[in-house]
Amino acid sequence: MTAAETIHPRSDAASEESPDIDVDVARRLGTRRGMLASVGGSAIARLTVMPLSALLGIVVTRLILDNYGEATYAQYTLLVGIAALLPFADLGLSAAILNAASAAGNPRTDPNFRGVLVSCIRLLACCALILLTVAVGIYAFGYWDALLGDGLSLDSGALAATLCLAILALNLLVSFGQRILIALGLNTLVVLLGALQTPIVLLVLWLTISAGAGGGYIAVASYAGTFLVSVIAFIVAVRRTSPTIGIAIRQSFSPRVRGERVLNVAWPMLVQMIALPIAMSSDRLVLSHLGSLDDLTEYSLTMQMFGPALGVLTTAGMSLWPVFARARATGTATPFSPHAMAGMFAALALIGGTLIVSLSGWLAELASGGRIHLGWPILVAGAIFIVVQAVKQPYGMALTDPRGLAFQAVCALVLLPVNLGLTISLTPSLGAPGPLIGSIVAVVICQLAPNMILVRQRARRAALVDETRETGVRHQ
Repeated sequence: MTAAETIHPRSDAASEESPDIDVDVARRLGTRRGMLASVGGSAIARLTVMPLSALLGIVVTRLILDNYGEATYAQYTLLVGIAALLPFADLGLSAAILNAASAAGNPRTDPNFRGVLVSCIRLLACCALILLTVAVGIYAFGYWDALLGDGLSLDSGALAATLCLAILALNLLVSFGQRILIALGLNTLVVLLGALQTPIVLLVLWLTISAGAGGGYIAVASYAGTFLVSVIAFIVAVRRTSPTIGIAIRQSFSPRVRGERVLNVAWPMLVQMIALPIAMSSDRLVLSHLGSLDDLTEYSLTMQMFGPALGVLTTAGMSLWPVFARARATGTATPFSPHAMAGMFAALALIGGTLIVSLSGWLAELASGGRIHLGWPILVAGAIFIVVQAVKQPYGMALTDPRGLAFQAVCALVLLPVNLGLTISLTPSLGAPGPLIGSIVAVVICQLAPNMILVRQRARRAALVDETRETGVRHQ
């Protein structure tokens, strides 16, 4: 049976909402085998991609330094870092698209999914236009040097920064295709497509060096690579959901067509996209002020070791979002309960953390040449930290409906001062492990425990409703 083939559900109510069901999507998101394949495939793909991207990244760095010097490399890293400062550029609208695409019985025909796309395309077009206007305005008034400092080259830096931001703006118009693929249970494909970005940069760099051209615009290639990956994902998403995206794009230009509500999902996602990175990145700042230089380097090396494991777990966790969203839409149970999934993630994180701790001496020697020594307290704290983050993933993905996301947004806002306060309190006495211990306590108190409690409460209410329905049927 091909992806385009569908079957009709027996329920009349279901038939009214969605006249047919995409069998392949239902199999990937609604069965144990499909869910495990999606989660496992995402994790394996990320594990495969990471070392390859890291190796190619080292080659890019070496080529830039050898052929263009440190100044060009400094500008390259500075401009590439702009994207990290704007993770909220899509205003959290990706969450609305993910939920709508996951809930659609058949994304080729679902009217709610099409309506959500209409609203999001309009808003994303506004975001892209504003970002593009800002980029051109900064260039026209000559403010790039003031904003980015001495790391910017006088001859190419301003124009390169403008082009980078302009491509980032264009990327907003097509990047939602990746979210649609995730919603269809194709997160593994999204991860593998992301691996194309660094080879594209390497190819452009090689062509630039071969042509004897300057290296001031290499960072633009990085953004262009990301844009190309988004375009490929968008094309795949269009084919997988045809004709929905095409119709939504046309309808988005018509003021007569009214889209669906999306901001109730977007704003809490936006809050989390801003608050959580700030909370986690404040640790280094506190160490810089209250700790020693050795504390800062020890903490940074530890996070460099555990960061890839955390990235794998986060990628695998993202594949659970459509599983829960589809279960909510169909009124069915997920293949595994959130508690069972949390146990699986905890076990994987524990294995990964133990492996990293056991190899920490060799990794520290390889990375620092023996100049940085990692003590057991910070290694244990790092292992516990990724276990806590792993357990949090399924509970967070189970709360991706509007109310659940709003609840998580409030928790994220509470996390900010709690994490900062604990880090400031613990750093003077504990040194490098202080911020990690503070983060562990803050995440458990402000995110993991509240999410777990809310998921349990929802499960009990659902069980009570089911019991009441069964009782009513028996009396009839």
